[in-house]
Amino acid sequence: MKFEGKSAIITGAASGIGFAVAQRLAAEGASVTLADRNERGVSSAADMIGGSARAAAIDVSDPLACATLVTKAVEAQGGLDILCNIAGVLDFAPIADFTEERWRRIIDVNLGGVFFMCQAAMPYLLQTRGSIVNMASAAGLVGVPFNVPYTASKHGVVGLTKALALEVAAAGVRVNAICPTGVKTPMLEAPPAPGVDWDLVMRSAPWLDSGAMCDPEDIADAVAFLASDEARRITGIAFPVDGGQTAG
Repeated sequence: MKFEGKSAIITGAASGIGFAVAQRLAAEGASVTLADRNERGVSSAADMIGGSARAAAIDVSDPLACATLVTKAVEAQGGLDILCNIAGVLDFAPIADFTEERWRRIIDVNLGGVFFMCQAAMPYLLQTRGSIVNMASAAGLVGVPFNVPYTASKHGVVGLTKALALEVAAAGVRVNAICPTGVKTPMLEAPPAPGVDWDLVMRSAPWLDSGAMCDPEDIADAVAFLASDEARRITGIAFPVDGGQTAG
């Protein structure tokens, strides 16, 4: 129960990694607010966790919505100790097929959402000497073809994490990022888009277990470690959970 008495906000929590993280933190004692743009899905996820878990519908690309979410969560939970920025969108296509709208949506959610949530949560995390765990990607450390906007956004998350970690280190707030390889989530269930050379994409797949993807729980394990006091001397890192994808 290493999170007993702690409170957390987890975005992207209706399914996949976000839901696994919310389950893990709640199971170890945290009071959790699950946030997602899928209102029905996030309500169901909170009901499945039970206890004091609460749900909130949000589009993290909206700065005002992020500020409102944090304020309401702090009022309900009595404070904030942990912020997990998991919400994200994935989009494979040749570069010529990315419209301005598709580009902006990926950047606004994957990078803008992390920034606005960190900005809104920071005053409260400074009070508790809290912790932020951002969800980057192996694509935040290496290039992934036919994935240009997503790769750019996740490189941005790594840079944001490092810069913010230095800015708030003296105040005792820790900021880290997880960089997973492919994870078995609904985001990766869609068939490849036309024009995507999937064989080329898979050249950057994991080496471990013949290229097996991670389970959401594998990533939740890493998030729980970085959010806990066990990682009290760790800040500003981009932590790969990638089966060796970025080792070569």
